[in-house]
Amino acid sequence: MGHMGISWKNSGGTAANGVPNWVPQSVQNYIDHTEMGVPIRALARQQGCHASTVLRQIRRVETLRDDPMVDGALKTLGGTVQNNPRSGADVVPLRAAQTPQDLPDRTQLSVHGMRVLRRLCETGAVLAAGAEMDTAVIVRDGQSGQSTRTGVVDRTIVEAMALKGWISAPEGGRIARYHITAAGRSALADMMARDESAQASGLAGSEDDAQGEVPRRIRYGVAESPLAALARRRDREGERFLTPDLVHAGERLREDFELAQMEAEISRDWHGFLTSLRETVVQAGPNASSAAERARARVVAALQDIGPGLSDVTLRCCCFLEGLETAEKTLGWSARSGKIVLRIALMGLKRHYTDRADPRGAMIG
Repeated sequence: MGHMGISWKNSGGTAANGVPNWVPQSVQNYIDHTEMGVPIRALARQQGCHASTVLRQIRRVETLRDDPMVDGALKTLGGTVQNNPRSGADVVPLRAAQTPQDLPDRTQLSVHGMRVLRRLCETGAVLAAGAEMDTAVIVRDGQSGQSTRTGVVDRTIVEAMALKGWISAPEGGRIARYHITAAGRSALADMMARDESAQASGLAGSEDDAQGEVPRRIRYGVAESPLAALARRRDREGERFLTPDLVHAGERLREDFELAQMEAEISRDWHGFLTSLRETVVQAGPNASSAAERARARVVAALQDIGPGLSDVTLRCCCFLEGLETAEKTLGWSARSGKIVLRIALMGLKRHYTDRADPRGAMIG
């Protein structure tokens, strides 16, 4: 089959040559044509469509190469044809530093994509990425004009999200500022629906869940977190109820929580986890074998430091994004008391990160 394209997809997360199966068909056609030399008509016959359809796809992908993240992903994917017997010649990888195996698989893209897209839905949030940077940073502009870093993202995740069309940078530059697109919002809704469905299945029949004690991930308007909403409020003297450093402390805990992927674990045994905080001493040191394990240790250490009386509401509002009203009702507190307790908890978090946490670990990394 001399001019047929590479069969990239299989039943698993990647094809035999290591290409993730989330790669859009238009990108597959582009690589087959530009790197493998497969004629457009042959691709059209293979897919049962008109040649003009494939041509439009290839032209569209080519125009996207002005985006450095899309260009980086395409260069990585272009390396799949190196020494491929069907290519007819050896092709030097366009980006020797990476291989297709470095790109995330479908599961990794879903997990990290949901985390990043949720952040980008928040008001004033952008993802800043540079062509020479190995990681990108999510920042959110506050009402006072101060920017808060709320997350760090590996470059390969950013490249995959840009290739999927979930994010875009309207303006170029040395540091591009990416925003979530309509396609990204739709993808986020689908991923959140699958996540909630999986959680509901896992929690079915749980006694704690039946009593409403296990927090659920709340879509807090998606545009903002409970902390961001509370930060807009002012006290009787006109001062902000939550100062930026308290909001930053809560966001830092949330970032580690999501990096550690602790939601499912805690949801299965909410009270067991809170009990373990009182009985287990965890050192958030750098010796853990993975970034997720180090992030989990940092979460546990922070919650232990603020104490059992405050860790419950902190987990609910900072990590599970549960609204204050819902948390007050679940915990049996009087109305409007939750914000006072949460502020005390955030003060404890701030002290923890200032006095006890590794100063090199500002946010994650």
